[in-house]
Amino acid sequence: MGCVALGAMFSLAVFLTPMSEETGWSRAGISFAMTINFLVMAFGSFAWGAASDRWGARFTTLCGAVLLGLALTLASRATSLLGFQLTYGILVGVAASAFFAPMIATVTGWFETRRNLAVSLVSAGMGMAPLTISPLASWLITQYGWSSAMFSIGVLAWVLLIPAALLVRRPPPSTAPSGAPAPAMKPTKAEVGRALTSPQFLVLGFTFMFCCMAHSGPIFHVVSYAEYCGLGAMAAVSVYSVEGLAGLGGRVLVGMLADRFGAKRLLVITLSIQALAIFAYLKVDELSEFYTMAVIFGIAYGGGMPLYASLARDYFGQHIMGTVFGAATMLSSLGMSLGPVGGGWVFDNFHNYAWLYIASGLVAAGAVMLALMFHKPGSAPAMAA
Repeated sequence: MGCVALGAMFSLAVFLTPMSEETGWSRAGISFAMTINFLVMAFGSFAWGAASDRWGARFTTLCGAVLLGLALTLASRATSLLGFQLTYGILVGVAASAFFAPMIATVTGWFETRRNLAVSLVSAGMGMAPLTISPLASWLITQYGWSSAMFSIGVLAWVLLIPAALLVRRPPPSTAPSGAPAPAMKPTKAEVGRALTSPQFLVLGFTFMFCCMAHSGPIFHVVSYAEYCGLGAMAAVSVYSVEGLAGLGGRVLVGMLADRFGAKRLLVITLSIQALAIFAYLKVDELSEFYTMAVIFGIAYGGGMPLYASLARDYFGQHIMGTVFGAATMLSSLGMSLGPVGGGWVFDNFHNYAWLYIASGLVAAGAVMLALMFHKPGSAPAMAA
């Protein structure tokens, strides 16, 4: 579900060049639809996360499945840049946000041991997206044009996601010391308020925000950057796919290591590697170099992303996990919203991507500094009992 939902949204990176060439719309204008995606996802993640605490992730993902197919089929018929920005940006953002936070929050309730690996495996679907949806989109664009390709992906979302959403189950209730199931707890406004204003949440949320702010531009524009450096269209898409494959492997590898050495330690390491990799992209221009950096960068950002959910679960109770992680995802989406449009603006004005990678690298370094401020679980006022 993560592969199809997030892959459909991020496939806009593959549509960017052919859409711009066919319609005459600017890259910054098309990229702005992705910025709207992330802005809408920001608030949608919080709302869907809270909804999953109350009604379960099956409800949220089923709604998201219906909306995603509708959004893509309507966006494929857009005749103006504004129409495309509003349709793709708002509807796809609302739909995609119904999956990530609710599903990750749900899986943290299913596993007490090996939780980092479990969350990493579930989030690995997003790592599969560049290996599946993006190459499929590229092939469909080559064969049928961007409009038909986007329409087809919308129909595919309906076919795959609606049945999958019906298989989602709530996590089992926690067990009381007596061995009996503990009574279900309902989040209160006061408890949620304390959690969202605690130092632990603020450090978590803003580290997540800076992390995503740093890598969103390099991820979204890597296809266009590779083409700018002289690579062909399919070779450029393959770099994007290699990033995704590395992110998939990184999620599993880092999840296993985090269960052994701790989520905070692994998060600091992956954030540091991410910052160095972003700066290193400034020096690449050959396909082999792009592949090397794609592997390093993909492992770093892919492996680090699931760790935020594990850290949140260490501090906060499962009964408010959807709300808390939805709020953290809201901040991360606000960070993600800046990269696509920022990269498009840089290219439109400077005709290269250098300043995108410089700015992104500096923000990535800031995320490392924030991550070092995490306190050990046990000092959080809103932590699980």
